Amino acid sequence: MRILIIGSGGREHALAKALSKPQHVHELFAIGRNAGMQSLCSMADISMSDHAAIAAYALSQQIELAVVGPDEPLVNGLADAFRSHGIPCFGPSKEAARIEGSKAFSKAFMQRHHIPTPAYRVFSDCDQAYSYLVDCELPVVVKADGLALGKGVVIAFDRETAFKAVKQMMVDDQFGASGKTVVIEAYASGPEVSLLVFSDGVNAKAMVGAMDHKRAYDGDAGPNTGGMGAIAPNPWYTEEIAALCEKTIIEPTLQGLREEGIPFTGCLFFGLMLTQAGPVVIEYNCRFGDPETEAVLSLLQSDLADILVSCTNQTLDQVEVCFSSGYACSIALASGGYPLSYETGKQITIGRLVDGVEVLHAGTAIDESGNLVTSGGRVLHVIARADTLDSAVEQAYRAVDSISFAGMHYRKDIGKRALLKERGDGSSILGTTQTRISQC
Repeated sequence: MRILIIGSGGREHALAKALSKPQHVHELFAIGRNAGMQSLCSMADISMSDHAAIAAYALSQQIELAVVGPDEPLVNGLADAFRSHGIPCFGPSKEAARIEGSKAFSKAFMQRHHIPTPAYRVFSDCDQAYSYLVDCELPVVVKADGLALGKGVVIAFDRETAFKAVKQMMVDDQFGASGKTVVIEAYASGPEVSLLVFSDGVNAKAMVGAMDHKRAYDGDAGPNTGGMGAIAPNPWYTEEIAALCEKTIIEPTLQGLREEGIPFTGCLFFGLMLTQAGPVVIEYNCRFGDPETEAVLSLLQSDLADILVSCTNQTLDQVEVCFSSGYACSIALASGGYPLSYETGKQITIGRLVDGVEVLHAGTAIDESGNLVTSGGRVLHVIARADTLDSAVEQAYRAVDSISFAGMHYRKDIGKRALLKERGDGSSILGTTQTRISQC
């Protein structure tokens, strides 16, 4: 097939790798700039916001399947543009993508369809938000309503932090129009699970659960980022919890979208919190998560193209979705200062990698001298696969030691909580048997 990938970060490099396995021959194209993807894809540097130009390029290259990676093009209707030109697209319509594009919409949607989620209030007036924060129960979570590159969420354990978050979003325009409306949500505690689900609008098949590491520094300290690493499968996502989530969260979500006339085609991401009262949804994403995709797809055994195509023609129930029985650990290597200000153009050195380890590019370029250099906040993702989680984590960090660039920053505790759980030192909720999704 001739497949076009929209986007050029670590997630899209992971998609390209999965689509280019030797047993599945596809001709790949991509929109964006990524030094690591150049050997796999024909790259075209077109603005993500220029939907007409992207569609024209797809038509000129006789693209048979478009796969949209980032959230913003989906929220702005790129999948609709492809379909209007007769190009099958793995990605939801603009209306269905509101499930991520507006947190106020998604919270109201969950309330309408009785999907468990923390209690919340929505504010478009900062004075009303301030008044609510004066005596509300703490802690609370303050969220920018719109897209904010994974950084528009503040957990406030004190009122000063909550007031500051509202001011930054609503008054200081930290996230532009995305922060003009905020959601203030009750704090929920427990292990977090990132669950990616293939959907054709009617049928759904879940991937292995993953665990993201959002904060910039070890011990979950510092500001939120786009994600500093992930492990898969998530040891807290047990067979019992998977069955409960299927019944109370996944099926009601997809049915609710169908009932509202916006069936979801693509990858629906469920951000789950496993509270003592049961699993709740803390966010939806309308696309593959990043950095979870880098870990999850490294375990996929089925032909990804077959799965993606089946989602575009409502035949997902006829396609096998299989994952290996191993584990994956993904570590993000970021520019110094990320997610705040950072420098680019730093030369990258990558040493010899052992079997079972790969490096995916997120923010890289080739300079005028032919050197591989940094060009973004998150620069590389190091992914290791092994029979045990302990080995996957160890191999990933050993590979990190062979990579360098000026200012390189990474967390040194990716997978630590999951390892404690595996060793019996972590908390247990609703069972202990780890679920394995559709093993081959």
